[in-house]
Amino acid sequence: MDGPALLVEHLTKRYEGATAPAVDGLSFAMPRGATWGLLGGNGAGKTTTIAMLLGILVPSAGRVRALGHDMAGEERFAALARMNFSSPYVALPQRLSVIENLRVYAHLYTVPRAERRIAELADQLQLGDLLHRPAGALSAGQKTRVALAKALINRPELLLLDEPTASLDPDTGDWVRGWLERYRAESGAAILLASHNMGEVERLCGHVLMLKQGRIVDQGSPAALLSRYGRDDLEEVFLDIARDRRRARAAAE
Repeated sequence: MDGPALLVEHLTKRYEGATAPAVDGLSFAMPRGATWGLLGGNGAGKTTTIAMLLGILVPSAGRVRALGHDMAGEERFAALARMNFSSPYVALPQRLSVIENLRVYAHLYTVPRAERRIAELADQLQLGDLLHRPAGALSAGQKTRVALAKALINRPELLLLDEPTASLDPDTGDWVRGWLERYRAESGAAILLASHNMGEVERLCGHVLMLKQGRIVDQGSPAALLSRYGRDDLEEVFLDIARDRRRARAAAE
């Protein structure tokens, strides 16, 4: 299919009463089949950006095209059927069991052979022992795995992930990252990943967007950013940008 997975043009969001936009003129084109990182400190605009990409939040200006569909109008429903979102910070209905939650989302996405798909995900994400537990009774790490299963229920072509391995122990987190790599390779899906785990970003992402105060202040592959900032790991690049350390070094020189 032609065209980028995500085409974002001058995307802006101003909240009433705020002194500055939460998101200020973002533009980028993410190719199909790519994994990109969306990085920035708290308040950089990541959550607001993701909400606008999903069509949950109406932009003040600019536009989003997801999988060729304009997210501003009724076309967004065609896009939403082919995309999904996961965040451990968005709770599923607590009284429903895991399998009941997955059945609800399978119905919402009109997933064919839903029970088979749920069984596949339960096996792949090691949820078999959790299926009949209430979602509210799960540990943080278990909720993260269930949230990922929910996000994959419709085999999305575009997957938006917010801290997908939060609350997971290192071994399980590594397993999830490997699983996401295989899913992208096998399905050709595009993945946009917001994360504070810089090792995760370096491993998964071919391109990184660095946000600060609602703007893209730098971007490139992890290797290119490391070279540009003269750093050995992406966390130091993140801190340089967050604290304007590169600018301060340049002024001192």
